[in-house]
Amino acid sequence: KIKLFLKLALQRKYMKLLLSTLSLFFMLFNTSAQEKLPFYEIPATAETYTPQNVLGRMIDGLGFRYYWSTEGLRPEDLAYQPKGAGRNCQETITHLYDLSTVLIRLTTTNFPQKMEKATMSFSAMRAQTLLNLQAVSNRMKASENVSEFDTKKDGKITIPLYNLINGPIADAIWHTGQVASFRRSSGNPINSKINQFSGTVSE
Repeated sequence: KIKLFLKLALQRKYMKLLLSTLSLFFMLFNTSAQEKLPFYEIPATAETYTPQNVLGRMIDGLGFRYYWSTEGLRPEDLAYQPKGAGRNCQETITHLYDLSTVLIRLTTTNFPQKMEKATMSFSAMRAQTLLNLQAVSNRMKASENVSEFDTKKDGKITIPLYNLINGPIADAIWHTGQVASFRRSSGNPINSKINQFSGTVSE
């Protein structure tokens, strides 16, 4: 009877351990699924060409490039700085976050930030930047007329949409390319399986 009791107790112990392990696995799996970030690949192409879809596609292309330029960066990559004066990689990423909030503001996109910039880790800043770009893209695609992105005061245009394109959007594309260049120089090149032309990833 004692042997049977010990055997049953041991079985219960291992069963509890198994259940605990499975619970932890599913918890981690669900957390990972919830934290999936946009722009792993570019969203499906719109069937029609409209000013709204073209603008949104520009942001989607930026988001895709940003996703892969910043994916898997190590501390030594973030600290990398080219010789001479200029931002290091982390400072460039912070500037990209700032540009994403400029686009949020100038497109009047209602998308609050989850935390203060000063408290953000690299991963939190990366995630928020990607979510900001997704919100701006969605806002542009859903607009009735792209002229609503002209910043106006007293009925007069103070910042035309054209300046958003050659200003923060082009600037963000420029700096995203810098991050890709920095990481190559620090020995951690961008994933070779991505296709910038199609916005996809080969398995």
